Amino acid sequence: MKLTVIGAGCWGLTLAWLLTDNFENVTVWGREKDLSEDLIKNKHTSKPLEVQLKDKVEITSNLEEAIKNADIILNVVATSGTRDVCENLKKAGIKPEQILVNASKGIELPSLMRMSEVIKDVLPEQKLAILSGPTLAKEVLAGLPTAASVACEDIKTAEFVQKACTVPSKFRLYTNTDVIGVELGGSLKNVIAIASGFAKTMGLGDNCTGTLLTRGMAEIVRVSIQLGANPSTLYGLSGMGDLIATCSSPMSRNYTVGSMLAKGKKIDDILSELGSVAEGVKTSKAICELAKKLDIEVPVSSAIYEAVYTDITPQALLEKLMNRKLKEEERYV
Repeated sequence: MKLTVIGAGCWGLTLAWLLTDNFENVTVWGREKDLSEDLIKNKHTSKPLEVQLKDKVEITSNLEEAIKNADIILNVVATSGTRDVCENLKKAGIKPEQILVNASKGIELPSLMRMSEVIKDVLPEQKLAILSGPTLAKEVLAGLPTAASVACEDIKTAEFVQKACTVPSKFRLYTNTDVIGVELGGSLKNVIAIASGFAKTMGLGDNCTGTLLTRGMAEIVRVSIQLGANPSTLYGLSGMGDLIATCSSPMSRNYTVGSMLAKGKKIDDILSELGSVAEGVKTSKAICELAKKLDIEVPVSSAIYEAVYTDITPQALLEKLMNRKLKEEERYV
C-alpha cells in the first residue's frame, strides 16, 4: 500500500515518520518553498523539531505524482490552506475511492465550516475520514505511546484506516462514526489550551487550571451539541483526551501562545517567534462567531479572543471572568 502525506510541517513529517513501516511506499508532499534542501537530500529536518525519515520516504512538490496510486492520503496542512489544497487535489486527479484522512484541527474562517465540510464542498464524492486525539508531536517522535480516533460515517472506511495506521505499542486507533464530535473536540480544545498556558504563566495555581479545563469543556460540549455532536464523543480521545494533553504541556503550541500572551507579548510577535501555526488563535474567533450565531455563552473562549485580538491586560481579563454573574453548573448526562 501507499501512503501520501500532504503537508511537510511538523505534524505531517511526524506522521510520515511514525507510519513508514506500515506502508510499502510513503510520499511527503510540500510546496517547493516549504521543502528545505536538508529535507529533500537527507530526509532530515531540525525545525521546529528534529525528524529523520527513512530513505524509502519520497519528498516531492509534484502533487500529481505524490497522490498517484496512494491508498491513503493524509491532509496535514493548516486549516486556512485546506480548501486550496483540495482544489489542487482535484486538479491533480484525486480519485473518489482514495481515502483522504484529515489530520488538521480547526475551523475555516469566515465560513465557520469544519474541515470535513470544507473538503466535501470541494470534493463531494471523496472517501473521507478524520484523525484526531492527544498527539503531541515531540512525544510521538520519542516513541511514547498514545491513541487517537478515526472518524467516518462509513464504519468500514474508518476500520480500514484504523488497521492501516495503527502502530503496535505506539499508536492505537479507535473508530468512531461521530465526525462532528471528533472534529469539534479536536478543534475547540485548542482555545482552552491557550487559556491554560495563560493561567499557568500568571501563576494562578492548579485550582484555576482545573476550573479552566472543566468550564472550557462545558463550552466545547455546549457548542458541539448544538451543531449535532454526540456529547459522549467529547469525553473521548478527541475531546477530553486531547484537552488534557494540550492544556498540560508546554510542548503544545497553543499552550505556548497562552503563556506568551500572559507575559504581555503581542500575538503577531508570538506567531513570528513560534514559526509554526497555532490553530487556537483563529479558532478563538471562530468559536465566538459560532456561539453568537447559536446564542450560546462561551466566556473562557471569549476571554481568549480578547487576549489575542485586543489590548486587554491579563489581570483585567481574569477579573472579568471571575466576576461574571453567578449561575448553575450544567449537566449533560
